Amino acid sequence: MSADFPPHVDARLGCSTITFRHQPLDQALTTIAGLGFTEIDLGALPGVCDHVPYVLDGAAVEAVSATVAESGLAVRSINADIGDLNVPLGKGPRVRRQGHLGMLLALAVATGARALVLPCGAIDHEPVESLDSDLDLIATELVGTARVAGEHGVELWVESLHFHRLCFNIERAQHLTDRIAGQVGVVMDFSHIVASGGDPVDFVSRFGRLISHVHIRDAVPGNINLSVGNGAVDFARGLKALADAGFAGHFALELETRDITDDERPAAAAFAAQLISDLI
Repeated sequence: MSADFPPHVDARLGCSTITFRHQPLDQALTTIAGLGFTEIDLGALPGVCDHVPYVLDGAAVEAVSATVAESGLAVRSINADIGDLNVPLGKGPRVRRQGHLGMLLALAVATGARALVLPCGAIDHEPVESLDSDLDLIATELVGTARVAGEHGVELWVESLHFHRLCFNIERAQHLTDRIAGQVGVVMDFSHIVASGGDPVDFVSRFGRLISHVHIRDAVPGNINLSVGNGAVDFARGLKALADAGFAGHFALELETRDITDDERPAAAAFAAQLISDLI
């Protein structure tokens, strides 16, 4: 695996800071800019990427947004988690969720992010109550959150198929999307689709007009954590399906991979950027 430095990076291709989650935010942004990217998805996922503190207050919003502004990189979206959306909340937890959401939206406004991205339920394939009731609750939470986000001029997108969460395959993604279509954008992630045994072209045929953003990472059935080129994803076929469906949105490398060392990540990101840019 090799690539020129910096690679040619298509203007529609960004890089998630999750790709360099082992680095402090300022260093990760320097690395991303040095690879030729002009846009990021900002990782704010507790336990996955700590570039945005989970205990988010006004001072943290100011500090993170200042760091991003200094980098010169644009923010496409903030990839976050406000809790398990299929778990019913009492008054106290509800207030805390609303407070955290408010800070995330303040960060989105401060960084100029177009959207906030949320997951599709708890990290568990089993429902809390029943599949239908859990999906109803997730949809209600997402639509309500989209309404609040819209008041701040921010879109809400959901990673509707996530291999490790409640909506772990394309059928559950379909059931959720049926409940939120037209109110919440869909994030397509190649790795989660393939890890679940699904077909990216099938995903596009079902949800093409609803797809707002695309995450790029490789996978094989059962494993989402592979670098581009090390798995079974047919990116050429999937990206062609997106183009044929009229997708005009943006893409982000989200290389939360475990098949390379941290020192190898810049080269792996450069390789992926060149490959995907050529296909876009």
